[in-house]
Amino acid sequence: MVVNKYAIDGTVKGTVELDESVFNSKINDVLVYELIKAANANQRQGTHCTKERSDVRGGGIKPWRQKGTGRARQGSIRAPQWKGGGTVFGPKPRDYRIDLPKKMKQEAYRSLFTIKAKINSIKVVEDFSLVEGKTKEIAKIGKALNIKKGILIADTEDIKLKRAIRNIPWFLFNNVNRLSGRDIFYSPTVVITESALKKINEKYARG
Repeated sequence: MVVNKYAIDGTVKGTVELDESVFNSKINDVLVYELIKAANANQRQGTHCTKERSDVRGGGIKPWRQKGTGRARQGSIRAPQWKGGGTVFGPKPRDYRIDLPKKMKQEAYRSLFTIKAKINSIKVVEDFSLVEGKTKEIAKIGKALNIKKGILIADTEDIKLKRAIRNIPWFLFNNVNRLSGRDIFYSPTVVITESALKKINEKYARG
């Protein structure tokens, strides 16, 4: 599959080859769903915590005697049915992380890239670096490429680039070595640099 290669000013500079086994494979909706579900779960902190009966303060004395009052028997004012009492089976800190098998993840990314390729959402751009690392620089590049909302996938750890792009709500950044299926799925436009495309073709190609 051949697509246009763009410069950062939006002009076409030639064409590049997209690996057929990555960008034109059989789409597996179930694996894409599992990839997005795992990405959502991995973002959860899992720090929620409620106090159970043994955790709340007070309640050391029996509220009233067992018999003879005409009221229901009670052993503690910190039982769950009392105001200020402990929670029954409340949430406790836990890890929500889901780790998909490597082959399942690779097949899911092939399906995801194929979906984006079929709707012409993929744009390949020449490798670039920012001079000043200003937000206006990356915003200008995004507008030149006619991006209303999208994601940039690059093979770089350039601090200037990451700092400039994080202030733009309609433009996300992913390093090619740490892709987020959730970010790619929800981005109408996927911008991939040349070096990142080469890695994607190598990493996710069949065989």
